[in-house]
Amino acid sequence: MDRSYVVTGGGRGVGRAVVERLLETGGTVVALDLDPTALGWLRDHPAGPRALAVAGSASDEGVAWHAADLAESAAPLAGWVNNAAVFRDASVHSTGAAETSRLIALNLDPVVVGCTTAVRRFLAHGQGGAIVNVSSHQAQRAVPGSLPYATAKAAVEGLTRALAVEYGGRGIRANAVALGSIATERYDAYLAGLSPSAAAEVEAQLRQLHPVGRVGRV
Repeated sequence: MDRSYVVTGGGRGVGRAVVERLLETGGTVVALDLDPTALGWLRDHPAGPRALAVAGSASDEGVAWHAADLAESAAPLAGWVNNAAVFRDASVHSTGAAETSRLIALNLDPVVVGCTTAVRRFLAHGQGGAIVNVSSHQAQRAVPGSLPYATAKAAVEGLTRALAVEYGGRGIRANAVALGSIATERYDAYLAGLSPSAAAEVEAQLRQLHPVGRVGRV
């Protein structure tokens, strides 16, 4: 049976790797990304009409609904991957409460919107489906300065457990994948903005955080 999927943050890095993997299964995949330029690689993709793009905010319910419509125009929606995220450093001693809450919402809202959209679509077609929420090791082990990101990812894991309990009996699976640090374009750009000594220190710290002694790669 033909299937379709939506991947938020699907233009680059981990999201792009997920899109590529799902396309290999023969399904139709909609990559949703805030940055239109990140989606250009889909235009000439070998998968042709099975590789679709939507530019917009994953936290916008209208955008998410449009992505679901586009996916289901090809085949029933079978899976939704909530990968869209941003990383903004903040600490409460120097950042106001309202700004901290806003930064948390930047990472949490897209997941809430994606899960809401996916659950409603799965219930509507009655065939169940799968939700995968991309979390982080920082949900359990935060690092200094990561308060908004770590808080949001911890909430994502709580949301995932609640969804699994509430909808598992109706054929909807919800799982979270807690990634370690991943070397993506954003990671490389971050290191490039540091002095050589600071970049080396960051890389050394990250090696110590991961059992394999290095960051992951897509």
